[in-house]
Amino acid sequence: MRNLRSFSLEFKRQVVEELLSGESRQAQLCRRHNISSSLLYHWKKQYSRGKFNNEPTEEAALKDRVEKLERLVGKLTLENEFLKKGLQHNLSQQRRNGKSSPGGVPSSAASGGGVNS
Repeated sequence: MRNLRSFSLEFKRQVVEELLSGESRQAQLCRRHNISSSLLYHWKKQYSRGKFNNEPTEEAALKDRVEKLERLVGKLTLENEFLKKGLQHNLSQQRRNGKSSPGGVPSSAASGGGVNS
């Protein structure tokens, strides 16, 4: 079993900054420090998000914001679908029982096709 190595934030930042400055290529850095290219890619991604005590790039900040908003849209979509199905189920129960919707309007007229459209 391999021993897991631990790298300091300063070391990671130094390696990524060397890559971004163009002083060394990715393959050179990987060979010199005996790290995989995927690890260097991961560090570069973290660096852009400001994880190494540096300022995050504007692009990374915007990507984070988009990801959060996409999760929120997904959550709200699920809630919306759940509520639609609940309302549809409730209306079908009322129709089976022969009851009308609140306000005295028959349930078929109350739905108005809004749930099914």
